[in-house]
Amino acid sequence: MTFATILDLVGGFGRFQLIEIFLLSSAYLFLPSHYLIQIFSAGIPSHHCHIRSQENTSWGTNESLLDRDTLKVFIPLDRNQKPEKCLQFTEPQWWLGTQNATAENMTSIDKQPCTDGWTYDTSVFSSTIVTEWDLVCDWRTMRQVAQSIYMAGVLVGAIVFGSLSDRCGRKVSLIWCYLQLAVTGSCAAYSPNFIAYCIFRFLTGMAIAGINMDTMALIVEWMPTRERSITGTIPSHLYTVGLIILAGLAYITPNWRYLQLTVSVPFFVFSLYLWWIPESARWLVSAGKHEQAVNVLKRVAKLNGKAKEGKTLSVETLKTLLVKETTASKSNYSVIDLWRTPVLRRITICMSFVWFSTTFAYYGLTLDLQSFGDNVYLLQVIFGAVDFPAKFIATISLSYLGRRITQSTSLILAGTMILANIVMPDEMPTLRTSLVVLGKGCLASSFVCVYLYTSELYPTVIRQTGLGFGNTMARVGGMVAPMVLTTREYYPSLSLIIFGGAAITSGIIAYFLQETLNEALMDTIEEVESKKKLSKSSSNNETAENILLKSPVSTTC
Repeated sequence: MTFATILDLVGGFGRFQLIEIFLLSSAYLFLPSHYLIQIFSAGIPSHHCHIRSQENTSWGTNESLLDRDTLKVFIPLDRNQKPEKCLQFTEPQWWLGTQNATAENMTSIDKQPCTDGWTYDTSVFSSTIVTEWDLVCDWRTMRQVAQSIYMAGVLVGAIVFGSLSDRCGRKVSLIWCYLQLAVTGSCAAYSPNFIAYCIFRFLTGMAIAGINMDTMALIVEWMPTRERSITGTIPSHLYTVGLIILAGLAYITPNWRYLQLTVSVPFFVFSLYLWWIPESARWLVSAGKHEQAVNVLKRVAKLNGKAKEGKTLSVETLKTLLVKETTASKSNYSVIDLWRTPVLRRITICMSFVWFSTTFAYYGLTLDLQSFGDNVYLLQVIFGAVDFPAKFIATISLSYLGRRITQSTSLILAGTMILANIVMPDEMPTLRTSLVVLGKGCLASSFVCVYLYTSELYPTVIRQTGLGFGNTMARVGGMVAPMVLTTREYYPSLSLIIFGGAAITSGIIAYFLQETLNEALMDTIEEVESKKKLSKSSSNNETAENILLKSPVSTTC
């Protein structure tokens, strides 16, 4: 007997599963805020060198009264006839204030870097980490460094909490991650300097990784086989809603400290109601905690209106029915087991490419939001809204076409959209932006699939370890993406070539994975290896689940 049959015994998809999905998925309304908050909290407003009051002028000390013509006296113009952001004249050029000066007739005038700081336009962002710590000009790369440090935290968190979850349980790990995110996210809002901010963001990133993996594991491991395609994508759909919520919160909270605090405090509330959610019974069995597993299953059966059936469960019957899982609980597993056998090795290699490229291209596009237009709030809404149809289509495709086709196609289409942007002329900005938005939507579809697909490909004993390793590769992609954006200084389209090429390559690789549509979750490494052999055997046409349905035990479910 498999664990899927035990789930059917205690109610299958019932009231408990609905409540669990609602509670666990609620956090996804705020998770995207932490991933992409730097679009707003590290927004770069228009700026130029600060002009100190001159004793022999009549303009006074209020610099906001200085008009464009007056700025020409102190600030040179760039090629677009706008004030230079990082240069000022060594001496005031009074004659420039009385004529139509251009960038060409300023080339021979001595200039120097800003000496007294910068003046920022606060019409869009009232306060960001850029304006507070002057992360512009020579320090402009620090903004990208901060995001890479956050992604490094997600990477470390994927390693730490992936292993911790398999050893200590999904629920314990998830509660800790909620509290860690709430505390460190709130502390980041009160950071006294840039270094402290990066440290707190690193710790927040670690917690985010654990929340993603543990939430998906708890949902998938409590779901019957038939409902996994739909329920496994619900957190992703709420993540899309969270993208739009982020734009709204950023608009009404233009101060980065208040915005950071607003998206962090709710996780204190999430950590409180999480105590109600039971530990994964599937994990409890794999960990050898059969008595706890029986108690949890009886509780779920009662919530699902199957209390009578739940009373028939005992430690002895559970051990008898789940022989393979009981045997597996006596073994210790690590990340090395992801590479130990041929099938697992192939799964790990293929999924590593998929995780890396999906995140690499996704954040390469979303973190560069300001380059697509001036209204960053509207663009964030558009970038978020496109995920609704993209994820809906992905959900339908997962249910009918399967995981492999969905994963492969979404990545290849995303790469194609990104590369197509290269040949579009600059005179067609709307079309260029539309292609990028469509590419981002395809990458969102890939995200929908990759979490569910990974959870189904790996067995229970190393499921979180596999998800952790996949998340590790994803965060490597997230760390590299901001740095790749700097390559446009050498060749404008180079970053798009890299992002698009990576997506297409991983889409081709994903086609070599095995299909898991309507397949029961595997619990042991041996099941993963034997599944391929069974699929090749012409003498055995019935699936394990069909056989169980014919057994005397399963007919009582």
